[in-house]
This record gives sequence, C-alpha cells and structure tokens, in this order.
Amino acid sequence: MGEFYASAQYVVTCEAPSPRDQGGQRPGNNHNFQRPHVVTGKGLSQEAEQEAQTIHEENVARLQAMTPGEILQEQQQLLAQLDPSLVAFLRSCGRTHEQAGEKATKEQKPGGLLIDVSEEEPMISALANEPRKEEKLEPGAPDVALPMTPHKEWLHMDAVELEKLHWTQDLPPLRRQQTQERMQARFSLQGELLAPDVDLPTHLGLHHHGEEAERAGYSLQELFHLTRSQVSQQRALALHVLSQVIGRAQAGEFGDQLVGSVLRLLLDAGFLFLLRFSLDDRVDGVIAAAIRALRALLVAPGDEELLDSTFSWYHGTSVFPLMPSQEDKEEDGEDEEPATEKAKPKSPEEGTRPPPDLARHDVIKGLLATNLLPRLRYVLEVTCPGPSVVLDILAVLIRLARHSLESATRVLECPRLIETIIREFLPTSWSPVVAGPTSSLHRVPCAAAMKLLRVLASAGRNIAARLLSSFDLRSRLCRFIAEAPQELALPPEEAEMLSTEAYRLWAVAASYGHGGDLYRELYPVLMRALQAVPLELSIHPLPSLPVHRAASLLTLLTQLTLAASGTHSEPTRDSADAHEPAAASSITWTQVSGLQPLVEPCLRQTLKLLPTPDRWSALGPVPTACLLFLSAYYQAWSQQPNLCPEDWLQDMERLSQELLLPLLSQPTLDSLWDSVRHCSPVCNPLSCAPAAEVLSSLVALGCPGGCPPRSLAGSASPFPFLTALLHLANTLARTHKGLCGQLASVLAAPGLQSYFLQCVAPGAAPHPTPFSAWAFRHEHHLQYLAISLAQRAAMLQPPPATNAALFHAMALALLSRLLPGSEYIAQELLLSCVFRVEFLPEGAAGGPEAADLADGLSLGSGGDARCGRGALLIQACQDLPSIRSCYLTHCSPPRAGLLASQARHRGETQRVPALLLPVPTESLLPTDWPFQPLIHLYHRASETPSGLPPADAVGIATRVLQWVLVLDSWRPEALCTVPPAARLARLMCLFLVDSELFRETPVQRLVAALLARLCRPQVLPSLNLDCPLPGLTSFPDLYASFLDHFESVSFGDHLFGALVLLPLQRRFSVTLRLSLFGDHVGALRALGTPLTQLPVPLECYTAPPEDNLALLQLYFRALVTGALRSHWCPVLYTVAVAHVNNFMFSQDPKSSDEVKGAQKNMLQKTSLLADEALRQHLLHYKLPSPSLPQGFELYSQLPPLRQQHLERLTSGLLQSRVPET
Repeated sequence: MGEFYASAQYVVTCEAPSPRDQGGQRPGNNHNFQRPHVVTGKGLSQEAEQEAQTIHEENVARLQAMTPGEILQEQQQLLAQLDPSLVAFLRSCGRTHEQAGEKATKEQKPGGLLIDVSEEEPMISALANEPRKEEKLEPGAPDVALPMTPHKEWLHMDAVELEKLHWTQDLPPLRRQQTQERMQARFSLQGELLAPDVDLPTHLGLHHHGEEAERAGYSLQELFHLTRSQVSQQRALALHVLSQVIGRAQAGEFGDQLVGSVLRLLLDAGFLFLLRFSLDDRVDGVIAAAIRALRALLVAPGDEELLDSTFSWYHGTSVFPLMPSQEDKEEDGEDEEPATEKAKPKSPEEGTRPPPDLARHDVIKGLLATNLLPRLRYVLEVTCPGPSVVLDILAVLIRLARHSLESATRVLECPRLIETIIREFLPTSWSPVVAGPTSSLHRVPCAAAMKLLRVLASAGRNIAARLLSSFDLRSRLCRFIAEAPQELALPPEEAEMLSTEAYRLWAVAASYGHGGDLYRELYPVLMRALQAVPLELSIHPLPSLPVHRAASLLTLLTQLTLAASGTHSEPTRDSADAHEPAAASSITWTQVSGLQPLVEPCLRQTLKLLPTPDRWSALGPVPTACLLFLSAYYQAWSQQPNLCPEDWLQDMERLSQELLLPLLSQPTLDSLWDSVRHCSPVCNPLSCAPAAEVLSSLVALGCPGGCPPRSLAGSASPFPFLTALLHLANTLARTHKGLCGQLASVLAAPGLQSYFLQCVAPGAAPHPTPFSAWAFRHEHHLQYLAISLAQRAAMLQPPPATNAALFHAMALALLSRLLPGSEYIAQELLLSCVFRVEFLPEGAAGGPEAADLADGLSLGSGGDARCGRGALLIQACQDLPSIRSCYLTHCSPPRAGLLASQARHRGETQRVPALLLPVPTESLLPTDWPFQPLIHLYHRASETPSGLPPADAVGIATRVLQWVLVLDSWRPEALCTVPPAARLARLMCLFLVDSELFRETPVQRLVAALLARLCRPQVLPSLNLDCPLPGLTSFPDLYASFLDHFESVSFGDHLFGALVLLPLQRRFSVTLRLSLFGDHVGALRALGTPLTQLPVPLECYTAPPEDNLALLQLYFRALVTGALRSHWCPVLYTVAVAHVNNFMFSQDPKSSDEVKGAQKNMLQKTSLLADEALRQHLLHYKLPSPSLPQGFELYSQLPPLRQQHLERLTSGLLQSRVPET
C-alpha cells in the first residue's frame, strides 16, 4: 500500500484505468471511491516506463489479495500518519473531480476500484455535505475564446476555471488615442520610450497582465512593483530597466515627449531608498543591477570625461564641489570661517534628520546617512563581484568624493574601504592580463581605483597626506610609473589610463608640496618618459590616451617645479598653514633646472601643427601644458636668491625672440582669437543652458554626449591654449619689464577686441548652472590674464584711449562676475586696474564735456561752477587712490578664502589648503558692489545704539558717490545690473545714516548730480518702484522710514525734499502717496522744494488723473484745512489742486454712487470756501505750468460744460457760506 501512494507522487500523465484494472472491482461496496490513477511513465525513459508498470501491477495485486477490513485498517493507519489538512485537500479535489468525470465514466465500462469503507461513513458524509467549489459562469456571460481546448486528461484541468484562463486569450485591439489626453509613459526593456500607439509583437516580452494589457512596455509604477517581486530575476530586470530609463533621461533622449522630470518623479517616489534596500538583497544579480542603477542616477554622463580632459588646463586641477548650493542655516557663515582640512562636523539638526529629509535637499547626504559606504565595502570585499560591478562601485565612490570635503572624508574613513580598494585593485604584483573580457578585476590594477584616490586627494591637504603615508601609495606610484604602459602586462588601453591616473595623483599631491621624495627616486623614469613625448606626438593619427598621459606628465612636472620655487620662501604670518614646516617639499631648484631643455622641444613640435586644425585639436592639452610648465619654470627660476638674474633674463629674451614673438605674428593665432567669441559662454549663454534633467538636490555638470567642438570645453576651443599663452606672457612681463611692450602686442588682436566688446555689452546674465560656473571660471582666467598684461603694459606706456576704456570696462564686468575661489583675482583687480587713472582716459579731456552736459541739472547749485558734474568728475579722478582704499576696506573678500586663492594662483604649494573650491552659490561681489561701502555705513549706523554716525562717514560717503558718478558718466554698462530704483534706494539710505551727513557740501553736490542722472528722460521710464529690488524687502517700508527721518531732521532741505517727491509720481504705487498724506501730513510743511528744482517734469505727477477716492479725499482735506499751502509745498499743492479739480468736474456716466456723492460734496464745500484764492484755484484750474508762480494756469471763465456741471451740483445751496466741519 505504501508503494502505491509513493508512486503517485511522480505522476507524469494520467490515463483512465485499463479493462483489467476495472475488472478488479469487488461487489458489495456501499461507496464509490475515486478510481485509481495509473502511472504509465509516459515521457520518461523506457526503463522508467517499465518500472512504473511493475509498481502498478504490484499495487493492484496486493489490493486484490486484501480483504475489505484489511484495506480499511491500512487506510486508517495511513490517514493517521498524514497531515489532516492534506487529507481534507485531497478529498475535496476528489469530490471536485467526481462531477467532471461523470460523463466520461458513463462512456466507459462500469467499474473502478470500489472499496467498502462503512466505518468511515460519518467522515465521508460530513465532507459530502460541504458545498462544491465549482466554477460556474454567470448567466449570459460571453464564452471565453481560448487559444486551445482544455482536455480532462491534462493535469489539474478536469475542472476548467475559465476566469483563470482569460490571460491566454488574444490581446484586445490597441486603442487609438482620439484626444490630446495624456497617457501613461511606457518603456521597453532597454529604457526606450514607446509611442502610445506602437504595436509590437508579444514575443518581445513587453506585454503583461496589468492595466492596459494591450499596450506594450512597462510603466514606472509597474517597474517599481516588479522591484518588490519574490522572483529575483524580476527584481533584477526591473532595476536594469530603471537604470536604462535614467541613463536615457539624463542624456536628453526623451526631450519634451514627457510631462515633468523622470528623475524628480523617481526620487519623489522613493527610488533612492529602493536602491539602497536592493543593495541588501541576497542575490548577486539584484545587487549588481542596483549598483548599476545607482551609478546611472548619481554619475551624470559626460561629467567625468569633461573634468579629466581639462585636468591639464590652467588651474584645471581645482574644481567646484558637486553639491547643492542650498545649504542649511548653520552653514550660511561658512565663508567667514577659516579654511581647514578637517571635515565639518554634522550640525545637531542634520544629525537627527532622517535620511529621506536629507535626501530631499541633498541626495548624496541622504545616501551617506543610510550606511551606504560599509555596504559597498562589503560587496567589494566579500562577494567579489564581476568587473562591471566593480567599475560601477568605483564610479559611485568617485561621485561621492566630488560632493564635498565631508563626503570625501567619510569615504576615506570608512573602515577597510580604502584598504580593500588598494589591496584588490592596485596590487603591486598580478598575473598578466590580455586584452578582452575578463572574469574578475580583483588582484588586477584598475585605473578607476587610482582615479578615486586622486579625487580624494583633491579634497584637501590632509587627505592627500594620509593617503601617501597611511596607505603606502608611494610604492604604488613607483610601481605604475616606473614601467612604461606597454610593459605593465595589462590591456593597452587600461595600461595607458592607469599610467595617466598615476601621474595625475602625483600631480595633485605635488600641488600640496607632497611627494618630493618620489621625484628623486623616479627622476630617470620621468626623464625617459619626457624624452619620449616628441616621438609619441609625431604619430599620425594621434591616439588620445598617450596625449593625455603626456599632458598629465607635464602637469606633474609643473607642480614639482612650483614646489621647488617655494623651497626658499617662508610662509608669512598670514598664511593659513603657517603652523606647518616651511621645508615640507624636499625638491630643490637644482633638481628641476634641467627640465626646460626637454619641454621646450615638445612645445616647438606642437606649434608646428598649429596651421592644421585637425592635427592641432588632436594634440589636446599638450601645448597648454607645455606653456604652463615654462611659466612655472621661469617663475621658480626668478625666485632663486642665489642665482644671477642676468642668466634668467637672457633666457627669457631668448625664448621671447625665438618662440613667442614669431608665434604672436602668425595669422593662425589671429584665427584662434577670432574663434574665442564663438566658444565663449558669456557671449553664448545658451551654451550653458541647463540639461534636460536637472535636480537641485543632485548636482551635475550636465554634459551628456560631450561638449560641441566650438564651445569652451570642445575640441576646437582656443581657451586653454590662449589662457596658457597669456599666463606665460604675464610671467615674463612681470619678471622682465623690457619684454612687456613686445608681449603686449598679443592684446591688439582684433578677435580679442571684438570679444571684449561683446563681453561688456549690457545683457541678461545667463541662468546659473553648475556647468556655467565651471565654464565661467575658466573664461574669467583668460579675461583676467589679458587685463593683467594690459595693466603691466600701461605702467610703461599709456595705452590708446579706446583700448584703455575697453580694458577698464572689461575689468569692471569681470569683477562683478567672479565666483568663489577667485578671491585673489578680485583683490588684484581692485588693487591694480579698476582704480587706475591710466584706464580712465576720459578724465584728461572729458571734464569740460561732462560739465557742459550737467551744469544746468544740479539741484541747489546756485550757479556755482564747482557744482557742475564736470568739476566733480575731475575731482573724483584726483581722488582715485582714496577711492581705491575705501573699496579695498569694504569689498575685499574674506581673509581665509583670499589666502587660499592667493596660494593657488601664486603656486605657493606649501599654503594650498585644498584643490576643492568653495560652492559657487553666488558671485563674490554683489551686483551693486559700487554701493557696498554705503550699505555697510547704513547698517553700522542702524546698529549703533547711541545714534552717532560711524567714524569717517563723510569720507566713505564722498568716495562712494564719487565712484558711482564716474561709473554712471563714463562706464554706464557697469551699473546696468543695478536697476534705477535700486540706485534711488541706496541714495535714500545715505540720508538715513544720521541727521547731518546729507548736509555736507560734497555729499550734497554729488547726490544732486546722481539724482539728475537718475532723472534723465532716457532713464526715468525704467525707474520702477513696484517691482522687487535686490537687497530690499519692501520699498514702501523704506519710504515710510525715509518720511519719518525727513520730518524729523530735514528742516526743509531742498535736496532731501526732491528725493521725497520723486517716488510720488502718478505712475508709482498709490501706497507711497497715501503714506505721505495719511500718516506724515506734517511733512508737507517742510517740502519746500521749488518747482524749478523738481528733477522730473511736473506732468509726471498730474497725469493721468488720480482715481483713488481715499487719496483724493486726503488731497481735498489737506487743501481745505490749510495743511497744504502753495508757499509751503508748491509741488504737491499744484498736484493736489490738479487732481481734485479733475475729479470734481469729471462726468463719467459709469461712476458709482459713492464717487458721484464725493464729487458733489467736494464741489459744494469748495463753493462755500472762505479762502477765495483756494476756491479760485480749485474751480478754475486749467493746466500745470511750472513757469508760473502758482505752478498752473487758470481759466478766466469756466467753460460752459463745467459751469453747467457746477450749477447743477450746487443748486439749492444757501447763499450764505457754511463753516467747514
């Protein structure tokens, strides 16, 4: 009996019993038991079929030999051994199958194995009374059209459940979209966006049983659902598709086909933490798919390629951190803190915030809060994943290290992470690896691992020192640099990249003055590699990897040479690293003095290819690196105290005569200057447009597919070479004054002139993006070096007036655009070019001209010639040294940032704190920086409890007003970013400093001149007080404070009054006029500014007619109560009379009853006024006329229409005058 049941577990096909089996039926059975299933073994081997038949015959023979009692006893014994729930399930299946097999039983011979089980009657009866769970179609339901006909012989198909077979039907026809209604986006398994009406075959695996089964593809919601599947293959497939979707979205493939951002939708749905949970999966395939999706999300395509290709540019080793600019409140004062190498500790708020809140503002911070780094270390160390997973993990770690100093420190300090990476992927010995796919990257050198260490070292000096000392990187660098790439027993491409990254890591370490001992050990290797560069550059076509390796070698030698230049220099007491020993670098000038004869031939060979654009662009950064090395070489040579200056002066002359001057005279160089405008981000703002998928919480440069050739970072960009050429020219001109005039001839290039003209032209600032910040920084380098060279040449010979004005305008434009990290450039511009009289040629001959334009515009001048604008400008030019001192005091960058930037630009390796620049949140100087000292003065006065003015308030105010007048007169484009309303607000702040400052004669004259400039006809229409102003929360609030101050301390000052009157023009907000006539009506008596000194036409106040009933009533009240009189306030008296007169005689039929009642009331009260002059003015006003004593013309007799209107509204009044109430 046991063998029978055992054989039933291996059923392959079920058939009806044979006639011989049916003959074994015993009579006298009270119950029919389910007929036995015969195991035929069909589908197995021949021996298995024979074995199954033998078992079946033995079971039948044993049953026939047993009595019914024995059968029942065996049955009860077997039921006692089985699980009761299993027994109940088998019996329910038997009852379900019974009805389905009745028809087939009638067609066969009667019989079957019937066993007398009378003792089991109660159990069978109880089960028989349960309702049968047969599937029945509802009446009238349509038949299901199945692609096949089920047969009862099929396994578990004796009772057909049609509802569960609906999925086997043919797909419904694809619905065609008849309207513009949005449809759910669906994607293929490769992440491609499928059209809503695309009809794809089902064998592609893109159809499923969810919503819209007829449409191919998977929606994001369905993919999210699949990631939680219990089947690991489905989870891995969903993550793979999502990573493909992210990659295509970042590449901009979807364009405007989708509504909204795919990345933002995924992050809002919790995709970031879904990936983190998937990393904890137990299936390697799911982990690999999650890591690939994480890389697709974090690592924007093209970013790393861009940063690597520009590593050898001028200051290309320094980059901005890829972190959001919206920082927490506790980090707002970061710029004021000293630059340190230690990671900033978490704030209490950040430490307690959950990862989802952190990720909402910063994806990287949110990920790091989930213990991502230990999990990645575990995957690398324990699971030993395949090569693709290893590369994905390293790419993710590189992106984390680029985020900030804090993130780089956390990567460095993660237990065993860096040790595992160095041990497994930067071994000093390994088995040879041939080109082609490899099964594992463990114990094989990997260039990406070397790059990760380089990016970590760029984050700070301490990190670089720890990497070199604690992780034995010196031996790794020696191992991978000592051998040529072709001798490293690695695939050629990987060997080239590994050698390049080794050079770059050493160059970064040398930027801090580290790694000098390696130079002595590897000196022969470096000389051999440098000697091989000309031969490698002669190959045509030139491969890109050897080019970047050669450029990285030259960059390394440049940093080592700069380190040698600082051997004899001691850090000043202001140095940020003054506590470190001065002799940290062990490189001496003698060790690097022999490099120049080897680098110069490389430069000569590359310059020969300048006339051929294709081969020139293939050289990449090699010519740039050669020029930068020569600049560092001559800078270091000139700083050696024990060498004869004549030697390096003669060598500079030789280089200039043999190389630079012939280069400057080449027509090809002019073509490079001509292409600058086309590659400039400032001249082409659309080149810095944000990418298709931009997230504020996940910063990326946004360069999918690389940069166009004619862009700043493109292959045809002239910026790196020209910047390096200007840097070398500046170095030579600074050291050898006699070469300055010859080298300055490069500034006469027409392409440079036209480029500067376009840069200084007024225009809207481009939208700030991470890529624009990166691109602008490199463009600012070229602009500054050109200005610096022009300034050095101007010290020896004054430049032409046109060129001087152009370079001065360019310096002003550059000063307002500089980003964090360029503090040294800002300081140098303030010290040298901006306030130099040589760059203000208008000062020599422009005084009389300016005076002719402005003498009659000054308010309160009294005809004094000293009050003319020309005289003020001449005085300002004479006071330029004092003006410069004032702005250096109030506009200098923060000291810590200035010292760090100074060390980077001067090549002082011992004082460089980090190559990671500050976050480019905004420009170094505000757009209204010319007013900055004035704003500081106002805030200091507001914070002084005694109310006394700050020291030297008159001097500060005078210097600021002088400089603003110079800019407004001769460099108006420098103030184009400051709206006229903002300039007016700054002038008003000057009057709020104290009660006496505005009375000073210099201040009075300068403010009058600036106010006249502000009220010119071409400027006045752009004066808009109703729009938000930079640095000002509310202009009405400022004006209310201004009225309070005027009422308290003005004593009728006409200039003060002119500033009060200017915002009261009719086109400005009625709130300002209500503030004066409602809350400060007492100030009307002090507003004695005469009509002849009004800076704007009187019509600006009287037209169009006033329509605010409350203000009109205040006008009328002030007039009839005597608060507003013509000899006290002539301007506003005329304005009030004009508006009240127009209101009383307006006859608009659409006027409301309230307005009509107010008109009638005013007319009636006016006709009863005791003041005959006021009544005459209100009733007979005609037109404003500033030339008349009262300021307006009067009707000698009212026009008929007005007379009739007056009589109609005043009829019935008593002839006697009623006193005013």
